[in-house]
Order: sequence, then C-alpha cells, then structure tokens
Amino acid sequence: MRRLLGPSIAALTAALIAAQPAAGGGFDPAEIPAYAGEHEAVYARIDSEIEQHLGQLQRWVRQRSISAQDDGVREMAELLAADLRQLGFAEVSLVETRGHPGVFGYYDAGAERTVVVYMMYDVQPVDPDWRIEDPFSGELVELPIGRVLMARGATNQKGPQRAFLNAVDAIRKETGGLPVNLYVVAEGEEELGSPNFGEVLAPYIERLRKADAAFFPMNLQRPSGEATLNLGVKGIIYFELEARGGDWGGPSRNDIHGSYKVLVDSPALRLIQAIASMTSKDGNTIMIEGYYDPIREPSTSERALIERQAATADDAALQKALGTSRWIDGLTGREAIERHLFHPTLNVNGIWSGYTGEGTKTVLPHKAVAKIDSRLPPGLEPEAAYAMIRRHLDKHGFGDLSLRPMSGYPAAHTPVEDPLVQAVIGVLNKYGATPEVSPWLAGSAPFYQFTRTLDLPFVFGGLGHGSGAHAPDEYMLIEPAEGTRAAGLAELEKSYVDLLYALSEGAGR
Repeated sequence: MRRLLGPSIAALTAALIAAQPAAGGGFDPAEIPAYAGEHEAVYARIDSEIEQHLGQLQRWVRQRSISAQDDGVREMAELLAADLRQLGFAEVSLVETRGHPGVFGYYDAGAERTVVVYMMYDVQPVDPDWRIEDPFSGELVELPIGRVLMARGATNQKGPQRAFLNAVDAIRKETGGLPVNLYVVAEGEEELGSPNFGEVLAPYIERLRKADAAFFPMNLQRPSGEATLNLGVKGIIYFELEARGGDWGGPSRNDIHGSYKVLVDSPALRLIQAIASMTSKDGNTIMIEGYYDPIREPSTSERALIERQAATADDAALQKALGTSRWIDGLTGREAIERHLFHPTLNVNGIWSGYTGEGTKTVLPHKAVAKIDSRLPPGLEPEAAYAMIRRHLDKHGFGDLSLRPMSGYPAAHTPVEDPLVQAVIGVLNKYGATPEVSPWLAGSAPFYQFTRTLDLPFVFGGLGHGSGAHAPDEYMLIEPAEGTRAAGLAELEKSYVDLLYALSEGAGR
C-alpha cells in the first residue's frame, strides 16, 4: 500500500506531525493536498442517472434483513450477490457460515492496485414507534435539512454501500472498466457482533492479503458539512455474569419467600457485590489487577491528532446532546479526549433478578444475571481481559459466579501517515470537507479482520449525512436543502469515483 502515495506527501505529513504538536496546533489535515483529478464524463453520468441510483438505494432498504430475527437475511445476501454479478464481478459466491451467509465478489480490472471493500447487509430490528408507517418502504421524507430516504438501513449501512456501487456502475458504463481491482466481502451478522465473519474471509485470506487497502463506505458528515475521520476502533468483550444459589448458599432451584433472607444468602446481592469489587467506589476506575498495564501511551502522531481535536472540542455541547451534566472528574478538552480513546471501560448494560413487574412481590431470587461489556484500547487483548476478570473474581471469593463470554475482538488502527488515509483526506479536502481526524473511534467493530488478519490499512467513512441508526427515524440525506452543506447522493457518489481514482493514481497528483 505504500506505493499509493509519492514520498513528497508522506514526508509532508511526517513533518507536520513532528513540528506542530510543539507549537500547540496539532496535525492539520487541511495541509494534505486536495485530490486534483476530474472525471467529468463519469460525474455527468451520475447526474443523468441519479433517479435510477436513488431507486437502487430504495430497492436495498425495501429488502428486509434483520439478522437478530432471521428476517429476510438470506434474500438480502442473494440480492447483493446478484447486484455484484450485474456490475461485472466475474467471481461471486454466497459463503455459508455457522450463522447467516456472507458474500464474496471479485472484479478483475487488470489494474496495478487492489482494494477490498467491506460491507454489512444486515440491519437492526424495528421499533413500534417509527416516524413513518413502514420502515421498509423506502419512503422519501422532507426534513429541514433536505429530502431524505427514511428507512431501516438507510444510513446504517445499505445507503452508503449501494451509493458506492452506483459509483462503480457509473465508472464502468462510462469507461468500460475500473481503475482498481475490487474485492467485496460482506457479512449478515454485524449487528450480532460479527461472530462468523472470519468464516467469510477464510477461503480467500491469501488472496485478500495481497490487496493494497481496505475501505468501508460510511456517511460521516454532519448537516453543516463537517466530518470526522476515525482511523480505527476500540476492541470489545461482551459477557454475562451470573450468580446462582448453590453449595455456597442461596436458593438453588427457584425463588423463595423474601422472609428467608434472614437465613439464606442472596444471589442478587452476591452479583452486585462481585460487580462492585471490579471498580472503585465511584465506579470510574477498574480495579481488576493488571487491566491497564497492556495499554500503550499515545504515539507522537496520535498526540498530534488529539491536540487538533482539543482545539475545537465543545464538551458542553456534547454533554447536552447526551443528556449528562459533566464528564468524570470534571475532565475537559484534551484530557477528556485522551481518556475516551485510551482508557478501557467496564460497563453494565443490564442487570436483572427476581420480580420486576408492577406492584409488589416479596421473593428471594435464586439467580441474578448482568450483561457487561468492556471496550479495549489497543494493547489490551480480549483473551487477556477475560482471563484477568476471571482471576479477579476467583481471588475475591466469587469463584462460583459464571462468566459467559458472548463476543470479543481486538482493537484496529491505521496510522495517519498511511497512504490510504492520505488519499481519503485528499478527496474530502477536494469537496471542502476537511475532516477532524481521530486516532480511532471509542466504539467497536470487527475491523481487526482487515488490519490484523489481512494486514491491510483500513479506513471507514466518506462524505454524506445520515442519522438515526438503530432509532425509529433512521435516514440518509439525498438532496440537501439550501444551507445544508453535507453532500447529497450525487456528490457522495462523485467522491467515491474520486477515491477509486486517487487510489489508482496516487493521491495529491
């Protein structure tokens, strides 16, 4: 992948990173030269066929694919596979896994460079209080920001993914080929934690490792046009912790009358005490021995990115949006950003035991369960995290508690100096959407499969605006209203055209 950029741009980036932190300015992505290529014939085709392109997005969101409920998932996989064949991918397969099928496709353009495109075709379940009657109707709705496609999957992630394929289609029709070879690897279980994505990659790993880069199309602009480019994700473990009555005490078969608490141990209280033992009294410091030790310090380039973020950070606005009044320990600015990115979490997602219905019912529950996740910065591995938690529980007298891992994968990260990152920033700069660049997102996704399993640089994002992922008003912007600076569908597709050519030509030329 190093061949994607000439040494002058890479050297410029290194110099900026080395020099600016000392001056307090941080790395400035605006200094990366904007992509200068123009592909007018392809742009014109996109403009002339934009209604058909919108129809393709609508066709995708109209196909249900709720992975958690096995609702339309295989049909969506077959639809994606058929679309790849129609787009000229000579090699297309449904890849069976222990769960939902994946999709593999390869387009041989006879090009020097090869890009792997990751896609997820599954969506979240729908809520009963959707803003529109049918979230799978692909309805167009007028909002103050403009005309939007409102549907489950509109922005997460069917809309931007099909927009990318629309751009591929426009290039092919206009030029007869593509500037890069393309792999598409798609899964139908991202919303389930990607438990079987490795099985999708497994038959093709040696081929995929020979690619130059990997990319995930995603809407990252706000209506104002501002964008954030995250260069990775934290890892995660997700597990259930259960206390159940047994030889240690507590009722072992079923709930009993609450009056027996004077004589009988409580699994519910035991679970609460076990969870409490894993953090400080305020819940904000993880007390599991060794949990922070593997986490590395920010590198010079990562500190430069953090300094840049801190210069424009608005803690109060974000706190208001989240409905909270303050950060832990009153942190602000750079300290808050660094903690968000470089500290692990230990978070109780849900906890239940006994009677939780209306009114009263006095019982002593025979079991109690909590769902817990921990976000893992680079350096803290899932297997090590699970082992440390188990050792902590055993050491503190909670050896009887069951720890049931449900998912887990490590962090992923691509350095800002990488040519792929440079190419993406250059394209965004061309469209006046110079991004705020973050070392990684504090959330999690299975992107380690690209950075670690395949050893490829990986970037996710691009132009375009959407909101309401997992919510009852999910949408993707199609036609911006006056004053909305985020890209609509046509401009988004043109930026994908530019990105493919930037990767084939070398960014900044």
